[in-house]
Amino acid sequence: MKKVLWFLMGIVAGFVAAHLVNKDPRGQELLSEVDLRISEFTDRMGEAYRTQEAKIEGIVTEVKDAAQDALSKDAVSKDAASAPRGD
Repeated sequence: MKKVLWFLMGIVAGFVAAHLVNKDPRGQELLSEVDLRISEFTDRMGEAYRTQEAKIEGIVTEVKDAAQDALSKDAVSKDAASAPRGD
């Protein structure tokens, strides 16, 4: 319970400090710069995620196509093996 109390006090202290910093023009500039950097970071992370997602989707498509080709070749070879021979 004591840890939760300290955690909540830290959150409240953070909000108070941010409010005091935001009152000062230099603090507003600092907070806007921090916000800009956070936005740049999240944009880069989103772009990297979408790049990886596209790469993985490409691999999955290739594997599906290869599996489908293998299954169709297997079905053709089974049909050829089961066809009656005209001996």
